[in-house]
Amino acid sequence: MIFSNQILRLFLVAILILFVKRANSVEILQEWHVTIDRTVNPVSIEQPVILINGKFPGPLINATTNDMIHINVFNDMDEPLLFTWNGIQQRLNSWQDGVGGTNCPIVPGSNWTYVFQVKDQIGSFFYFPSINNQKAGGGFGPIRVNNRNVISVPFPKPEDEFDLLIGDWYPENYKNLAYMLIDNFTIPDWILMNGKGPYLFPSTKVYESFTVAQGKAYRFRISNVGNQWSFNFRIQNHHMLVVETEGSYTNQIMVDSIDVHVGQSYSVLVTADQNAADYYIVATPKMVNTTKLGNLVGVGVLHYLNSSTMATGPLPSGPDPFDVQFSVNQARWNLTTGAARPNPQGTFNVRNVTLSQTFILTGSRAQDANGVPCYTVNDVRYSNTDTPLKLADLMTNGSGVYELDKFSTNSSNGNPRHGVFVANGNHKGWLEIVLKNDLDVMDSWHLDGYGFYVVGFGDGDWTPASRRGYNLYDPVVRSTTQVYPGSWTAVYAYLDNPGMWNLRSQSLRNWYLGQQLYVKVYDADPNPAKERPPPDNLLLCGKCFVLRHCDLRSFDALPRPAIAHHSLKATMK
Repeated sequence: MIFSNQILRLFLVAILILFVKRANSVEILQEWHVTIDRTVNPVSIEQPVILINGKFPGPLINATTNDMIHINVFNDMDEPLLFTWNGIQQRLNSWQDGVGGTNCPIVPGSNWTYVFQVKDQIGSFFYFPSINNQKAGGGFGPIRVNNRNVISVPFPKPEDEFDLLIGDWYPENYKNLAYMLIDNFTIPDWILMNGKGPYLFPSTKVYESFTVAQGKAYRFRISNVGNQWSFNFRIQNHHMLVVETEGSYTNQIMVDSIDVHVGQSYSVLVTADQNAADYYIVATPKMVNTTKLGNLVGVGVLHYLNSSTMATGPLPSGPDPFDVQFSVNQARWNLTTGAARPNPQGTFNVRNVTLSQTFILTGSRAQDANGVPCYTVNDVRYSNTDTPLKLADLMTNGSGVYELDKFSTNSSNGNPRHGVFVANGNHKGWLEIVLKNDLDVMDSWHLDGYGFYVVGFGDGDWTPASRRGYNLYDPVVRSTTQVYPGSWTAVYAYLDNPGMWNLRSQSLRNWYLGQQLYVKVYDADPNPAKERPPPDNLLLCGKCFVLRHCDLRSFDALPRPAIAHHSLKATMK
């Protein structure tokens, strides 16, 4: 009888825990209809733009830590489609990551529902289409992950929050652009703010404007959703307090301007402490001469409530766009974090960790055996596959799709070559990644599935002695880091999230032309608490389009009526 009472108590405790977990999170349901539109034309040039529910940018995903997100995507375009969630870690669930190595695409005329949890995260992020060069055509939108009420925010609650997606924009049809990116001289022509052209520029149809009340403070969540350029952001006559980047609360420092690199997100607090008037909001590209090209400057308006005075005077000046040292110095102070993680609480101290692996990855521009320009990692241009790597793992243990650790992760692999670059990452090991940039332009790198600790920057070659300059005491955690021309950046990642994870250049040109690889983090234990099984609505393609090409025993655990399949290729090509 005592034993039965103990079982009953344990059962009641389990029910209570489940109830508390459900009470601390909500289900967020969205339905997206993705279309191509030729009437939006943000810069008065006729071109196809990717809309979600008729909007460009797409709808906000406004969540709180641990919420479950359900996005039912209807592909009403004329080509396959995938979305990825830049900075959302997809804990134990790389099936929802939405890149070519993890998912089959959603074919035209069909729909598929992403289901994922924003587990133990807070911060500012964004989503975008990840295949077929579609990011250059739009389809991106903001993601907010707010703190739960029991977790304090290290700054006063602002009067309001604004999402500001800024990025360079090509006037070409994004489908044609796929071929033009091979030409190194193809560059963007515009910088858009929330999909709108620069204020006062003759061909701009609509510009971006934010209304504020005098004396109030506002949070701007700024993301670089562009394709190639870093930019410097500033607001005329206003200071900005940097408070967060990609899910980490930073050391709070007041700045006049801030560099935001491709794929990065920041939160800044702006207090409306000036006379009631309108003021310029400006984003200018780095490493680009904009003196004679006004369309290369993104311009919006900070509008004070009841203002009757238009923004006047010259645009607020920023740092010299070619002053790399300014950007490096700013990056160094931004290496420090200013508050504990959302859940669990703790410090970012990584002084006492034991590294189990080091990857030294060099991004370079080269020519393949056919003389076609490409971008490589350790001289390997990534080859896209018909079958997503994650699906191949499930169905054929990867056989016939990729070979694990075929290419070196710490030295050159010889002359430029094509290959499916997949590296093993030790589960629950600490990985040091040294990202080297052989290019004469800015680069930035992103790792899906993780936030990594940015521990150091340096010029020239990296050596083991470079570790002496690392900041291991309080490095900031983020998912995208810049790598300066001819320089290196070092990060630490704790590989506690099993899955197949994309490590890529965030520059669309570099990524599209081969500068990426996948890191496989594997746990042999089939316990779903360590990695979730494939979803009931799993899509099939490539080698698994015809079931006889796969190990049918792998389907035993899958509800077959829910499985969809098709033969279209999930690649960026």
